[in-house]
This record gives sequence, structure tokens and C-alpha cells, in this order.
Amino acid sequence: MIRKIDIYIVKQFLQTILFGLLAFLIIFLIIDMMENLDDFIDQNVAGVLVVQYYIVFIPEILRLMLPIAVLLSALFTVGKMETANELTAIKASGVSIYRFMIPFIITAFVISLFSIYFGGYIVPMANKYKVFIEQKHMKKDLITVGNNIFFSDSEERIVTISFYDVTINEANRISIQEFSDTNLTKMIERFDANKMRYDSTNSSWILLNGIHRQFQDSTESAEYFEAKSLNYLNFHPKDVIMKQRKAQEMTLDELDEFAQNLLRAGNDPTRTLIEYHSRIAFAFTSFVVVLFGLPFSVNKRRGGVAIQFGVSILITFVYLVLLKMIEAFGKNGVLDPVLTAWFANILFFVAAIYYILKANK
Repeated sequence: MIRKIDIYIVKQFLQTILFGLLAFLIIFLIIDMMENLDDFIDQNVAGVLVVQYYIVFIPEILRLMLPIAVLLSALFTVGKMETANELTAIKASGVSIYRFMIPFIITAFVISLFSIYFGGYIVPMANKYKVFIEQKHMKKDLITVGNNIFFSDSEERIVTISFYDVTINEANRISIQEFSDTNLTKMIERFDANKMRYDSTNSSWILLNGIHRQFQDSTESAEYFEAKSLNYLNFHPKDVIMKQRKAQEMTLDELDEFAQNLLRAGNDPTRTLIEYHSRIAFAFTSFVVVLFGLPFSVNKRRGGVAIQFGVSILITFVYLVLLKMIEAFGKNGVLDPVLTAWFANILFFVAAIYYILKANK
């Protein structure tokens, strides 16, 4: 049953989260402005583009700072209630510490659910435009060569390029795989070549020194060639590098599709799968750190609130560092992608439950 005290706690909690996010946002924007000021001036970036750049940068800042803001807000709200003797009054009225934690935990869980959509869809769309401004107007992270490029040229065709040189429009170690339009898991044709160049006269790609294989039922035919022209491919030289989208620009659906394309092309999708599952796992960081931090905050311990606050912040940063360390193991194939993404969450969730059960009622 929802009580007035629950509404009061949630209201105070959310207000403090908003204040914390606003403070972090201002600090980040000021620091980033100082770092990019020379780039804006050197490239004569228009003022309106600078404003647009920081508008689309805000979602990424909020995503990164939300877990810390949520933890600090929970600790600050509890600390303020302790100072005002409100927590003492709540305990005296017969409300257990467990019952007192419920509004914080439910609110943090709802925030985490929202964070899945926010970090999985809104942030990538904003990052896409941010990267566009950086590359086109600030001349940052310009790509002159591409490595390990994978993309779908059509619903039935996957193109893999190991190395692409933008300056001469030449691709190296190419694989083009054609799948049946009635069964997209069945490969019917495949081209593998050492090099591929674009013929602007005929608007076609020319494969050099390769092999053309065709698959029909249980039979396979192979034809070696020195040069073979393909005029039905849908991409152009300028499209190749554009296909090299960064993971931060992809939504959850796009990451999932990209991982499936990699797998169908016979390539390792581990890094993409880790990024996919990490997006979801990171969204629940707010929930986990609140679970872990509340028991330290609601129980009076030797050293006072400052020590509780410091310990909780330290644990949060250890949690975030552990996320990155486990991610490194996963990318090297030591851990399964799902376990890589969720390992830190599981570990700290179990520890949080342990400390909650030890909390004084």
C-alpha cells in the first residue's frame, strides 16, 4: 500500500536526481567546451552548429552520469532525513528499514527500465549527429582507411572488406555472399577476391584475382578469375566508409542486426554482442548501486555519514572499473558475451542482497 511517506521519499529522491544530473551536465559541458574551443575556432564552426553539437551531446552525458546521480541522490536524501530526525521518526512509527528502502528501490528500477530505451535508442541517434558534426565541420576522426567492414548490400547480399583505402578507392580481401531470397540462411553464391576497384566509367566494381563459388543443393562449383565485373552491387566508394558506423551510433536493434550479419558472413560477432548486452546491463547500474548503497546509508556506523558516503562512492567506482575489466576479458573470448555484460551486475547484486539482509530492521 502506498503511503504519504512513500510519495514524499520518491519526490525528494527524484528532485535530488534532477539536481545532480544538472550539476554534472554543466560541469561536463564546460570541460568539453574548453577542450574543443580551439577546434571550433580553427575550423570556423558556426555558432548554431556549436549549439547543436552540445544539444546532441547531452543524452550521452546523462546516460553516463545517471547511475552516479541516482546513488548520490539516494545517499543525500537518506542523509537529509537522518539529519532532520525524519528517519528516526519513521523507525519509531514501526516502519522497518526494509520497508523504508522500497520507494528508493522501485524508483531506481523504473529509472533503469527507462534507461534501456534511452541508452539503446535515443543516445545512439544523438551520437550519430554528433559524430557527423565532428567529422564534417570539426574535421575530427576523419577516416582515410577502413578495416573489417561488414554490411548488407541488399536483403540477400552481405559484403565483407578487410581493408579499404579511401585515397585510391581500393578494397583488399573481399567477400561477397549471396543468400536465397526464400531462405536467408542458405548461401547460394560467393565471391572471394584479393582486391576490388571501382570503375566509374561503367559504374561497376571489378574483382581481381579471386574465386567464384556457386552452391546448389549438395553440389558446389568453383571458377577462378583474374578480373570480374559486377554491375549489380548497390554501394559506391563513398558508401563504403559510411558503412563503418561506430557502435555508439547504433541502436539496440541495429547492433543485433549487425551481429547477425557478422555471424552469417562467418565472422566473429563477440564484440558487437558484448556492446549489445552491455547497453542493457549498464542501464541497470542505477538499480544495483542503490541496492548496494542504501544499507550503508540507513544504518548508523562508526565514522558517521561522511564515511558511509565515501565508502559507497568508492564501491560505485570499483563497480564501474570492474565493468570495463570484465569487458576486456570478454572481448578476448575468455567469457561469454552475456556473462561479460552482466557479471558485475550479478556480483554486486548478490553482495547488495547480503548487506540488505544484514541491515537492522
